[in-house]
Amino acid sequence: MSAERDGGSRPILTRVARIALWVAGVVAAVLVLDLLGVPVGKWIHDLLKEIRAVPTSAVIGGVVLDTLQTTLAAVAWLTILRAAFPETQLPFRPVLASYAVAVALNGFLPANLGTLVMMLMFVTLIAGATFAAVFSGFIVQKIPFTVFSVAVYVYLFATVSGSLSLELGFLSKHPVTTVVIVVGAVVLLVLVGRYVLRRARKLREELKSGGAILGQPRRFMLGVALPELGSFVARLGIVAVFLAAFSIPVTFHTVIAITGANSLSSSLSVTPGGVGVTQALNVVVLENVSNAGDATAYSVAQQLIISAWDVVFAVVMVAWVFGWSGGKDLVRESYAAAGVKRQELKQQREARRASRPRRWRLRR
Repeated sequence: MSAERDGGSRPILTRVARIALWVAGVVAAVLVLDLLGVPVGKWIHDLLKEIRAVPTSAVIGGVVLDTLQTTLAAVAWLTILRAAFPETQLPFRPVLASYAVAVALNGFLPANLGTLVMMLMFVTLIAGATFAAVFSGFIVQKIPFTVFSVAVYVYLFATVSGSLSLELGFLSKHPVTTVVIVVGAVVLLVLVGRYVLRRARKLREELKSGGAILGQPRRFMLGVALPELGSFVARLGIVAVFLAAFSIPVTFHTVIAITGANSLSSSLSVTPGGVGVTQALNVVVLENVSNAGDATAYSVAQQLIISAWDVVFAVVMVAWVFGWSGGKDLVRESYAAAGVKRQELKQQREARRASRPRRWRLRR
């Protein structure tokens, strides 16, 4: 009997020992990174400080809504991938884990490298999948989100001067900034328009493989557009919850404006997670409904808490779905492959630019 007891207790002791080793390893890694000048310890200290400053109900509400946002977006991905690879019996959990990894990495890495990691994870997990097919699925997945984002931008630019108390006085006080923004927007629209027209034919061919869901309009609306609408509404809910936590007026205008500002900062910024840019835009948006201190505190708290939960959720999902060792190896290999793939895509873009007719090039 004693031998059986010892045999039964050993696995428990082994798990406890492994957990203790992991905790000790994490602490040691934080100390080493701090010594090397990477302020991980300060980030953790700031995170705990912000969590203490936010009501528990707001933290729980934000975490629940963030989980819902990630899960619904993963449902859309599942629909797209099942339509693209109908011969594969693809379960939901690996898709959710892969998407959670992308969300977590994009909170820290610039240029949405996490999305590239996710696509390479899909290529590894799905038999017969190619990067081109998964990438075209990514384009399809972006369609509803792009529609929602454009609607937010249009509303923001059409109403922000009056409805959000960002008066025209801001434009008169910053004429140079206003001109730069307007000119930059016009140039961007022209470049995007030319690019879309030039790539339209090739884009249609790419969508045929990974974009098979577009040939099933009802399935697309129910399995992609509807979940992504729910994901987008959850994103709005996160903003509302944290605004209320800092006693900032929660109105349709403020929620939409902050959502638009956050989207712009994450899309256009090259800094990890849009850090700095996000806070600056949030302060401008909330200029006349809150003071700069509260606006900055709200922005920092929301970004830190949601980013931290994204990491926790991704780690839990990867460990649950793939196992700790297998999940770690899969993410690490996909991350390394993403760096190589990004370099390849960059070289391909440079090669295309170099092969363009001379009349398209800028003259020196």
